[in-house]
Amino acid sequence: MQSLTEETGDRKYSPGKWSIKEVLGHVADTERIMAYRMLCIARGDRTPLPGYDENEYMAGASFAASGLSDILKDYSAVRCSTLTLLRGIMEEAWLRTGTANNGLISARALAAIIAGHERHHIHIIQERYLSIV
Repeated sequence: MQSLTEETGDRKYSPGKWSIKEVLGHVADTERIMAYRMLCIARGDRTPLPGYDENEYMAGASFAASGLSDILKDYSAVRCSTLTLLRGIMEEAWLRTGTANNGLISARALAAIIAGHERHHIHIIQERYLSIV
């Protein structure tokens, strides 16, 4: 993503869809949320964690007005934080479960969701956004 231009960052593959900058901001927001859930569950916190509406988050975000380089710096900072958290989770904590968005989930499943969510959106960026001439 470092090679993208500001103009490319503003690209949408269809009217009403998010721009590349907004997609990257969404991935960072979601990773923050999932990492927090993973932290709570891995540490044994039994407090039910709320869901979130990605469209409401986007409505309250400023990704469209932000520079692509700033969004990428934030994305990188979020990832570094997540990696630090992952390295610090004890073996027995991976199987701990908790409630998030009214469903039972493990710390291990949240780590997989973080990785899979990013892969999903990077694939969409490559197929739908960067294939536009």
